[in-house]
Amino acid sequence: MSGYLADGLPVPVPSSDGRDAPYWEALAENRLVLQRCNNCRGWQWGPEWICHRCRSFDLGWEETEATGVIYSHERVWHPVHPALKDHGPFVIVLVELPQCDGVRVVGNLLGDPMQDLVIGTPVTGVFEHHRDHDPPYTLLQWRVD
Repeated sequence: MSGYLADGLPVPVPSSDGRDAPYWEALAENRLVLQRCNNCRGWQWGPEWICHRCRSFDLGWEETEATGVIYSHERVWHPVHPALKDHGPFVIVLVELPQCDGVRVVGNLLGDPMQDLVIGTPVTGVFEHHRDHDPPYTLLQWRVD
């Protein structure tokens, strides 16, 4: 396994419509960007063509700190893909970003998979680069502060 993503898993790439391409491009530069409405200034994730709040089509992308709090978590014991058969347990977290109207993003939690987990625990994003892969990609992982 190279980094956290087991060999044999599908590589994360932008969606076919390209709507999330700015997100993946920013991760490669150690930055977290999310959609933000230029009309009502509300944040949102996942990427859409329309604002979830005011229904404006005037959406942009803005950088934010890769910091948040654990909103929810799951310790995964059973492989969900054949490439993960020898990689459990691991922890998936739903991270709330208070600085972005409470938008929530999903990711892996680095460190001991048996660590005590408490809702509300501060976490920081870790950019895991796979530049030698074809195509290259970057994952946003999380670690407890």
